[in-house]
Amino acid sequence: MSNIDLTLQIWRQKNSDALGKLETYTLDKISTDMSFLEMLDVLNEKLTMEGIEPVAFDHDCREGICGMCGAVINGVAHGPEKETTLCQLHMRHFKTGDVLVIEPFRSRAFPIKKDLVVDRSAFDKIIQAGGYVSVNTGGTPDGNAIPISSHIAELAMDAAACIGCGACVASCPNGAAMLFTSAKISQLCLLPQGHAERKKRALSMVETMDKEGFGNCTNLRECEAVCPKSISIRNIARLNREFVRAAFSEG
Repeated sequence: MSNIDLTLQIWRQKNSDALGKLETYTLDKISTDMSFLEMLDVLNEKLTMEGIEPVAFDHDCREGICGMCGAVINGVAHGPEKETTLCQLHMRHFKTGDVLVIEPFRSRAFPIKKDLVVDRSAFDKIIQAGGYVSVNTGGTPDGNAIPISSHIAELAMDAAACIGCGACVASCPNGAAMLFTSAKISQLCLLPQGHAERKKRALSMVETMDKEGFGNCTNLRECEAVCPKSISIRNIARLNREFVRAAFSEG
């Protein structure tokens, strides 16, 4: 185990209406075994002892499952490591003397609530618009009751891995939510259970996405590069096909 000294420049903002700015803090002897969020915990303990209000940041499971945590570290959503959420990022990936600029996910659709905390309820509205199926519920069905090829099942599971963290939106120059929306549409449209609402889902989820103020995709692939679950932009192509098919049939 080794220790490192860091300089942190963290975005501080009291609320959505206030003006924010970067504040500089120093931390000494931070264990490289710590996660990034544990490092922020240490900082907040230090600030509390000094009579300074702690830094607000989102977190929950701290296991890369819930999608709650997220911040931009030196310009990269979730930090420098690929396929890693902020809570899974460890301090061993930094070196002593590093200056870390820590900012919230920035997007018109993700207003800042306080410091590093943003309002991602726009994602919830997209899910509410069509992220469901109308199949009957009941006992556990037999595994072979509805034949699905392993290839299709794997594609659906890959899309379902999206945790809705918002890194794709934060990294996109256009603030697009196409990767998130396409993953949620793909995981359902690929399986027979999702076919009942297939057309309605594509139209309503895309309409809600636009209504919430997200930008348009221009295939820059920044979203795919920072996604902690490696969601492929091929899902965006599938979303476009689903939307065009639904729009023509409705017309």
